[in-house]
Amino acid sequence: MPNILVRDVPDDVHGALQRRAEQRGQSLQQYLASELSRLVERPTADEVLARAARRTGGTVGLDQAVADLATERPGS
Repeated sequence: MPNILVRDVPDDVHGALQRRAEQRGQSLQQYLASELSRLVERPTADEVLARAARRTGGTVGLDQAVADLATERPGS
């Protein structure tokens, strides 16, 4: 399995990560590996926008969608 080395982590950040790992009953390595896995499971904003741009078949235009949302908000 590949390794990652992160240098120059501020002491306060390292301490917070260590405490979080301890709260979970994990080593810092285990905690960071699980957090990195969780990080890559969530798409970035760019990935979400790219996926939305590839979709077709919608029948409501942007102007109509904005108008519809405005009428649904309280006080409109």
